[in-house]
Parts: sequence; C-alpha cells; structure tokens
Amino acid sequence: MHGADVFEHYARPHGDATRRVERTVLGHEVGLNGYTTLEQAQALSDVVGALPGRRLLDVGCGYGWPGVQIARRHPCDVVFSDVPLDALREAKTHVGGGALRGRADVVAADGRWLPFRAAFFDAIVHADVFC
Repeated sequence: MHGADVFEHYARPHGDATRRVERTVLGHEVGLNGYTTLEQAQALSDVVGALPGRRLLDVGCGYGWPGVQIARRHPCDVVFSDVPLDALREAKTHVGGGALRGRADVVAADGRWLPFRAAFFDAIVHADVFC
C-alpha cells in the first residue's frame, strides 16, 4: 500500500472472518492493521520497560497496536500518533476507557514532524511503520 491507499485501508470495515483470522494468527484483535504478534508486542513491552510516570510515544499507531499492549502491561502514560483520521478514531476507542483511562492521548501527527519538544518521551515505539 502507498499514498491514499494507506488512508483508505483504515476506513474499510472488518468482518467476523477477518477478526477470527487476526485472533488465530496474531493472537490479538485490533483491526488487522499490522503484523506485530502478541508475543512480539509483549517482548517490545519488556524492552521498553515503561515505569509509572514515564511517557511512551507510539508513532504510526494505526489502531493503537502495540502501544495499548505496552500501556496495559506497564503503568506508563502513552501518546498514540498517526495521520489517518479513521485509524486515530479507532485508536481512541481502544484507549478511551478501562485501564488506559487518563493515561493515554491520541494525536494526529506525521512521525517526521511531531509536535513535541525534544526528550519529552522516555521511550518511542513503532511497529510496521516506515516514516
């Protein structure tokens, strides 16, 4: 995918078959927007080692994977950043309640031009992203 196709990808609905394949193959269900498995996200989470009070940036978050997994495993604050608004709306539903309430923000920003000061984040992750 490239150009406008990337943005349209997030607007397409996902059916039951797609969700079953995602759960079976990847071990999670977040809308099949990447290839990071649950095990890989957990390993990334352990490497990041986010601690309470630390800030994590998930660049090119799509629907919020793997940042959601990391923030659920480690009580850090997380900012989800991407460009496609359809993806960000879905990411916002994933982070809007439950365990991430009050610890997560969603920002529309290109990974090449982020609106944050230097050293604002303690860790940055990106999965399946080419900026």
